[in-house]
Amino acid sequence: MAKAKKSDGGTIKVRLYKSMNSCKWEHRLSVKALGLNKLNDVRELKDSPQVRGLVNKVNYLVRIEESA
Repeated sequence: MAKAKKSDGGTIKVRLYKSMNSCKWEHRLSVKALGLNKLNDVRELKDSPQVRGLVNKVNYLVRIEESA
C-alpha cells in the first residue's frame, strides 16, 4: 500500500456520489460525520488525518477533489 501524502493544512472537497442504501451502518455514520446528507452534497473540509480516515473508510461512496 502506498504511503499517504502528508497534509499541508489545505482543504479538500468531498462529494457524496453514491447512495447509502444497503451499506453498513458504521459507514452511514462516517458519511454523516463528514456532513454529507443527500446525493451530490459537497462539503469543503480541512485536510487532516481524521478526515482522510473517514474518507478512506467510505471511499466507495464519496469522491474527493483537492482544492488549493
